[in-house]
Amino acid sequence: MDRTNPVLAESPLPHGLPDYSAIRPEDYLPAFEHACAVQRTEVDRVAAQPASPTFENTMRALELSGELLERAAHTFYTVASADATAEIQEIEETLAPLMSAHQDAIVLDARLYARISTLHEALGESAGTDEERYLVERWFREMSRAGAGLDDAAKERLMALNQRLSVLTTTFEKNLLADTNELAVVFEDAADLDGLTAGELSATAQAATERGLTGTHVVTLTLSTGHPYLSSLTVRESRRRILAASRARGARGNAHDNREVLREIVRLRAERAQLLGYPDHAAYVTADETAGSPEAVHAMLRRLAVPAARNARREQEKLQAIIDGESVPFALEAHDWAFYTEKVRAAEYDLDTAALRPWFEAERVLRDGVFFAAEQLYGIGFRERDDLHAYHPDARVFEVFEPDGSSLGLFVLDLYTRDTKRGGAWMNSIVAQSELLGTTPVVVNNLNVSKPAPGTPTLLTLDEVTTLFHEFGHALHGLFARVTYPHFAGTAVFRDFVEFPSQVNEMWMFWPEVLANYARHIETGQPLPEDVVDRLHASEAFNQGFATSEYLAASWLDQAWHSLSPTAAGESIDVGAFEAAALADIGLDNPVVPPRYASTYFAHVFSGGYSAGYYSYIWSEVLDADTVEWFRENGGLRRENGDRFRQRLLGVGGSKDPLEAYRDFRGRDADIQPLLERRGLTD
Repeated sequence: MDRTNPVLAESPLPHGLPDYSAIRPEDYLPAFEHACAVQRTEVDRVAAQPASPTFENTMRALELSGELLERAAHTFYTVASADATAEIQEIEETLAPLMSAHQDAIVLDARLYARISTLHEALGESAGTDEERYLVERWFREMSRAGAGLDDAAKERLMALNQRLSVLTTTFEKNLLADTNELAVVFEDAADLDGLTAGELSATAQAATERGLTGTHVVTLTLSTGHPYLSSLTVRESRRRILAASRARGARGNAHDNREVLREIVRLRAERAQLLGYPDHAAYVTADETAGSPEAVHAMLRRLAVPAARNARREQEKLQAIIDGESVPFALEAHDWAFYTEKVRAAEYDLDTAALRPWFEAERVLRDGVFFAAEQLYGIGFRERDDLHAYHPDARVFEVFEPDGSSLGLFVLDLYTRDTKRGGAWMNSIVAQSELLGTTPVVVNNLNVSKPAPGTPTLLTLDEVTTLFHEFGHALHGLFARVTYPHFAGTAVFRDFVEFPSQVNEMWMFWPEVLANYARHIETGQPLPEDVVDRLHASEAFNQGFATSEYLAASWLDQAWHSLSPTAAGESIDVGAFEAAALADIGLDNPVVPPRYASTYFAHVFSGGYSAGYYSYIWSEVLDADTVEWFRENGGLRRENGDRFRQRLLGVGGSKDPLEAYRDFRGRDADIQPLLERRGLTD
């Protein structure tokens, strides 16, 4: 082992948190080169051995290989997502084809595939634990789908496709980050931002100062089409400018234009799917998810789209009625929706969600809300470790303790937006738990909350509170999973199941004893008034026509692109026309309800891990809504409920078929009715 490289050296810090203070960007490439070479030697030793395959000499040996590479990858890609300086981006671009080739060299190794196939054929007669048997099954399934059974010529083409795709997806993300930063909207006059709170204005002034534009205000863009400020800005032109900038990303004909990038991604994914024996990329992806097929996904999306579009049109009529009553009426446009929705909410429920921000101070939401719910439900504890430092000064480290006081792992929170951080919110592992490797978890939550000026409290929107609870659900999954083999560590579950635990965790933000504990006014300390809480509950289905429609529209675009055959994908496709036709096909072509993501900034599917899988959120929400019903039926925030959920679902990681784990927890398959009722989609 190259002990001189701090990326590869065993960390002296608790739970193996990388010593980022000792790592320089120039350390990464040599670390990856060395780690890849070590794993190639380890895997070659497994594949070339003369002894007949056994679980010990094949599966266990494989799981022990690549420990250095995992260390380097977790360390680097955490930074590449959250603090992607120009130097880090250059390293990522260099690594993309190298890592693709390295992975292919393993999963396409015919010798290794033959050994695992032998073990798979004997699975019915083999002993071993359930996890060991499932490990054989998953490795065989994944290698088969990866192309391990192809002939040499097909493998050579497959490897070329994979390497090119790795470059293209990295390029897509780089373009999006650059265009998002370039399109941040500059306002010379604070009056143009009338309606924002003092804290929000402070954040826009701070963003301007960081860009050398002192004296102005800069509104940075979020990953999705919409923006939180659209609900409160009174100046219509300001709303229009922000949404226009958001929707222009990746489609301006400049150096960051993503249209040809995504067209080539679609073409190559379609060709790869056909090479692997599938009609299209969507069929390839869903074959190894709980959905099983694109047809199952399409049927669900179409079933939900009809009532969602109907509800959105009803909501639109209410918004237009308010506008028609104004002194200068106009036709509702997409940039007006959020602003007038708040007027309807105020009229129907006497609620102004922007006015709730003083009750949602970030530190209190974190400690007395997110952490408190986990403490009550699972008995765990948290302590901030000011002596431990992560990859950026804004990233805070917390030690997590089991009910008996033993140390469970580390949780890193990186709350604020910055120009080097990709958009959206996510969880990832820096260290994944494995009994085989003796590792314990270190997990990260990243959000993109605007950072106010020093000394000003961070007040969250209702959506940001939801996001904090959501991402911490992922963190709990990564912290609680207890598996032997690295293959199943943390959140390594099927893509259309991975959102389930995080969505369940959202329920606690409005749970009475949790809400009462954290929703305290920043100045008076008074709790959120009970009548406001009642109105929040009463309005839970409010605007769900819009919310469901914009989500389903994005999901359908994902499916439409990835359901193209290689021949169709090879044609010259106009991105805008393709989107319009796809949305018309499912009845979600309402111009005032644009998709949550348009294709040119749809990072989930063109640079993330959700290609042909963005449907996963609503698919997982069926399980989530059904689980919320179970908690309500069984007394809610109780330790015995938390222990059952932890042991039977979160704790198994990816070491068990997810639907089997769900049946073990729930006692039956999930019912879709609670989801339909939650989103107002029942007749």
